[in-house]
Amino acid sequence: MKAVRIQAFGGPEVLNVEDVARPVPAADEILIKVYASGVNPVDWVVREGGNDALRAYLTLPMTLGWDAAGVVEELGSAVTGFQKGDAVYGEPNFPGDGSYAEYCAAKASQFAHKPKSLSFTEAAGVPLAGLTAWTGLFEHGHLQAGQRVLIQGASGGVGSFAVQFAKAKGAYVIGTASAGNLDYVQKLGADEVIDYRSQKFEDLVHDLDLVLEASPLRDNAERVKAISVLKTGGTFVTVNLDHPFDDAVHAALAAKQARGELSNNQPRQEWLQEIARLIDAGQVKVFISKVFPLAEVAEAHRESQTWHVHGKLVLQIRPNNEPA
Repeated sequence: MKAVRIQAFGGPEVLNVEDVARPVPAADEILIKVYASGVNPVDWVVREGGNDALRAYLTLPMTLGWDAAGVVEELGSAVTGFQKGDAVYGEPNFPGDGSYAEYCAAKASQFAHKPKSLSFTEAAGVPLAGLTAWTGLFEHGHLQAGQRVLIQGASGGVGSFAVQFAKAKGAYVIGTASAGNLDYVQKLGADEVIDYRSQKFEDLVHDLDLVLEASPLRDNAERVKAISVLKTGGTFVTVNLDHPFDDAVHAALAAKQARGELSNNQPRQEWLQEIARLIDAGQVKVFISKVFPLAEVAEAHRESQTWHVHGKLVLQIRPNNEPA
């Protein structure tokens, strides 16, 4: 089968389409015939050698990609709940058999049936960013209906899902973005939008239940400002695991009697099922920025590294209309 492999860490030039053996699913895994794979910042972070949070888990050579949509080709001996031919979406094992490939093997518990209203290409843009947003908002942020949440980086891949999930669950949502993205964030459903370049959010909002840091900015001084807008006992959650809290952040949290959480993505089947229900109910939309063929994976990485992507980038492995 064809797969995008790296034999060394480095720039986009280390991405090579190679012929490799098709993986064999373990007892608790499914083999997925991949139709499309999402492209995420973590992909090129890994390609470059990882960060402090990832480096210890990376071994070469490696197939990249942790966002897949496709069809179940084989079932491991212990797998229940799926049948051969089922259309599915989810996260392959990280790191391991990546989704930049014609087939990938993954734990069945990290996949769910694909939203019926989405194509494979659209569905491939959901799992990693969607689960990162879900974990931050609900597992670590404990967001409830009627609460007020500030989402930093609301126009990005994680942020755009977070806005929609929070609204679907009945929260009041404030999103920060650049001026050119404010209309987009409003269309996602945000109740208020703030231009982070020309407006000081710390002067505009107060007494929030939750702040979700979904922007790529890694600055503890900015985190102190974000904690200042929490109500007493509120929660600050960041998805930037590679940038730990410093003493100033811990002091700000203590002053607010607030919780601070580093939120790691958790690929749970039940959350993927709930996300699929919200999508099929029309409460969450998936925005695809650009679709690349597998051979243009390097260009997809260059696009992702601009940090100016509206919606999701996707690699198309097979035509969506190919018979399953």
